[in-house]
Amino acid sequence: MYKLSSHEEFLCKEIVDAAFIVHSKLGPGVVEKIYEVCFCHELRKKGISFRRQVDLPIYYDDLTFDEGLRLDVLVDDLVVCELKAMMHLNEYWTAQTISNMKLAGKHVGFLINFHVPLIKQGIRRFYAD
Repeated sequence: MYKLSSHEEFLCKEIVDAAFIVHSKLGPGVVEKIYEVCFCHELRKKGISFRRQVDLPIYYDDLTFDEGLRLDVLVDDLVVCELKAMMHLNEYWTAQTISNMKLAGKHVGFLINFHVPLIKQGIRRFYAD
């Protein structure tokens, strides 16, 4: 199993902290796009680089397809963050997050659902080899 670098561990801690700050200020019930912009604002305040709505090409059969995936937030080009504002998450979102991590070649990712009473109930961290 891949061992995260100290920088990746640092980013994971800061991502959880940013999600906590956003959730404590907005609470549940806001649309996903608002959570995303506020989450990224908190990362920016921490001096952490990120990209929003990152298009990820798909390589298949020696071809490149630009109509591939879109990552919600890619933190410091190392951590995939998929953000949701759903009453109930299904296993599709888990599978999507793990697949996005693998296809992006990243070792760690988060599925963060802001539509929960306590944010710790809405944060799931995943690892890929």
